[in-house]
Amino acid sequence: MRLFRQLSIQWKITILSFGIVAFALMMVSISLLGYVTSIKEDELSNRTMITAQLVAQNHTVQQWVDAKPEEASRTLQPIVERIRVINDHDYIVLLNMDRIRITHPIPERLQTPFVGGDEDPAFAEHIYLSKAKTEGVVTVRAFMPILNQQREQVGVAVVGSVLPSYADMIQEFWQPALLIGLITALFGFWGSWLLASHIKRQTFNMEPDELAHLLVERDASFNAIHEGVVAINKHEKITIMNEAARRMLGVEEKAIGRNIHEIIPDTKLPEILSIGKPLYQREFYVQGRLVFSNRIPIQIDGETVGAIAIFQDKSDVDRLAEELTGVQAFVDALRVQNHEYSNKLHTIAGLIQLDEGKKALQYIFDLEEEQEEFSGVVMQKIHNDSLAGLLLGKVSRGKELGVQVIIEKDSEFIDHPEGVTTHDLVVIVGNLIDNSLDAFSSTQDQNKTVHVFIGEENDFLKIRVRDNGEGIREEVREKMFVRGFSTKSTSGRGIGLFLIQAIVERVEGKIEVESELNIGATFSIYLPKKRG
Repeated sequence: MRLFRQLSIQWKITILSFGIVAFALMMVSISLLGYVTSIKEDELSNRTMITAQLVAQNHTVQQWVDAKPEEASRTLQPIVERIRVINDHDYIVLLNMDRIRITHPIPERLQTPFVGGDEDPAFAEHIYLSKAKTEGVVTVRAFMPILNQQREQVGVAVVGSVLPSYADMIQEFWQPALLIGLITALFGFWGSWLLASHIKRQTFNMEPDELAHLLVERDASFNAIHEGVVAINKHEKITIMNEAARRMLGVEEKAIGRNIHEIIPDTKLPEILSIGKPLYQREFYVQGRLVFSNRIPIQIDGETVGAIAIFQDKSDVDRLAEELTGVQAFVDALRVQNHEYSNKLHTIAGLIQLDEGKKALQYIFDLEEEQEEFSGVVMQKIHNDSLAGLLLGKVSRGKELGVQVIIEKDSEFIDHPEGVTTHDLVVIVGNLIDNSLDAFSSTQDQNKTVHVFIGEENDFLKIRVRDNGEGIREEVREKMFVRGFSTKSTSGRGIGLFLIQAIVERVEGKIEVESELNIGATFSIYLPKKRG
């Protein structure tokens, strides 16, 4: 047993499978042997009964069986023995009505009483078969009454044949049985080895203890991940759910092995089984919580056998994104202001060198008044510091590029729509303005303007960015919301409009795009104030 435990799983499966095949072969052989024996018995019974009828209907037998035993034996013994030999029976015994043996293969038993115990019905004109066991040998015997020409019973014919034993049957068929057994065993072993090899490949050539160790490591790894992880098989049964996912989604009951619709009905993970393609960086609500998710199909040899979702609480992502956005905006603002104030200092320095001190002073007052007026309007209308800072930064960036960014006077932002965060608004407004600024990269028009409007319209927060750039070509318009698509060759582009669309779809808003080549483009975003 210790040696068996030390074998590889491939050899264990092979030995067990071959053992099952060998056991099945033995059971079939025993059943077949019993069936053949039964057929042999039926055949001997029929032959024995036919011979008994043949003997009983013989005219010589009918005439002499009731004669004196000595004379009857001399007449009938040769005839009956010839019939016995021809039909291959072990014995044929004729009995007169006194139950004296008239014929018998053993001469010493002639003219002696018949002792069988099963002959009485035959003397009452009954025809039947019986079995007799003597000295371990089973004989099937046919009893047939002998009638004379007047239809009177004058004796009984008993025909007996020894039934072959199991040992006799095996000895008779041992050569073909051995050949069949060897061929079956060979193919059984070969099939067992193929099955074991297939199972071994399916388990990546790993032993059970290695698989168990790997499973423990996998569970520990998944539970150590801060992000939630949920996986399903092709039958939509949950196969993985780590502790972060349970905590994030409030799942306390046993989930592994259950249908995902019973545990997390709004996960949107089963749709990956249908489309067979990954969906990255999507935002949606699960169990009433906004999450940021990547959903990926699990494929083996091109067939989708499951799907896995890795997701984060959107509030955590937004918190980090807002921090990063604030830092980036601060850096951009410093860079733009550094460039802008360098130009203004050069202008002031030039006026002073020309002894135009009054003009230089007036220039400084005008700049101060302009900056205070613009900043005051933005801060009064836009009641969100991050969004207001973004707009101020984009206006300065536009000046640097020679584009006038105009915040429309009727713009006003007071409160967020339901489900929309400050980060979402920064992403939408920032990317739309950046795209409009990029629209002037190949135009020579000196009057470059970008108009920005943020305000409420009916039950929506409307964000509109309009420019008079080169417009959007039809082939670009068809692909512009696809992740990674960009008309610019710079790496890392092609994500802005994709993110905007993801935010809008998440809150069930809508996007309207109007464009005309060489005239400009207008993007209008509508975010519902209340979801549902």
